[in-house]
Amino acid sequence: MSSKILQSKSEMTKFQVLTEIAARQPTVRQKEVAVKIGITPQAVSEYIKELTAEGLIHSDGRVRYKITKDGVEWVLENAAELRRYSQLVMEDIISHVSTWTAICDEDIKKEDKVFIEMRAGLLYASKTKDTGIYGTAIMTGEKGFDVGVTDLQGYMHTETQSITICKIPRIKRGGSSHTNLDRLKPIVESKPYIAAVGTEALMALKRLGIEPNVMFGAPESVIQAAYHGLASALVIVEDEVPYLMTRLESEDIPYEIMDMSKGK
Repeated sequence: MSSKILQSKSEMTKFQVLTEIAARQPTVRQKEVAVKIGITPQAVSEYIKELTAEGLIHSDGRVRYKITKDGVEWVLENAAELRRYSQLVMEDIISHVSTWTAICDEDIKKEDKVFIEMRAGLLYASKTKDTGIYGTAIMTGEKGFDVGVTDLQGYMHTETQSITICKIPRIKRGGSSHTNLDRLKPIVESKPYIAAVGTEALMALKRLGIEPNVMFGAPESVIQAAYHGLASALVIVEDEVPYLMTRLESEDIPYEIMDMSKGK
């Protein structure tokens, strides 16, 4: 796997210019952007002309710029590509010089050869279960507790899991009291990881006697869970769904949306 944006220096610089504009908008001083990125102000000016022509930014004055919807999508798409590339580097290239934390399936002694596998988003170490991925314990570890493993050999392929989005009505449409709990219950009970966005979503889960694994930072959390092979249900208020969809599509994470409003 290679990153397209990394294959072109100009595309990478354009990405940097656009992200700087997004961070500084609406008043953008080209000299400050140039210093931050390490190029000339003239070069920044040329990139801004290109970004404007492509519809990625809009200008309503000499130093006033605003990133457009297309610009946001372009940044997210390329940021996701860079992220996937960096994950590959971490997993496939430098894993053998890193120290990984795993949970002991049995008592492990320092310098034991251990096999690694991922279960429910966590790494586990065993001396006997040959997974094809192995390393050396850097310490003694007790069964059920953490141990450090280094010199990891082999490739760990984890299939990205799907996210089930359970859309909850906002309070003006009834909130948790207007949620189809009979439909919501089997979904959240079937998923190993539950997240909530919004008070109405939290209350819908409370009516089922279910405590979410996470609430604050929930979108990022379920994305990480998906990358670690953990399927999840994200119970979320309806007006937060469009942004979430954009984020998941930019990360190329599979998902399904289910409307939990009564009558649906």
